[in-house]
Amino acid sequence: MDIKRVKDYIYWLYYQYLLITCSYVLEPWEQSMFHTITVTVFAMVVYTAYVFVPIHIRLAFEFFSQIFGVQPDSTVSVLN
Repeated sequence: MDIKRVKDYIYWLYYQYLLITCSYVLEPWEQSMFHTITVTVFAMVVYTAYVFVPIHIRLAFEFFSQIFGVQPDSTVSVLN
């Protein structure tokens, strides 16, 4: 893809965003407030998912491992 097509695609995505959120009908200062709040909420969701989802997946894995009787690797004896 050349630069012009990428630029047009980004403009198209931004236009779709404006149409979906109906923010094209807002005044410029309202648009800036709306975009700021939207970006802030999105950043907080991404950060929370990055920090807490792996912890919860690990805890769920440990919980279900105990329920189904799977022993951790450190307690399993290896026979020669």
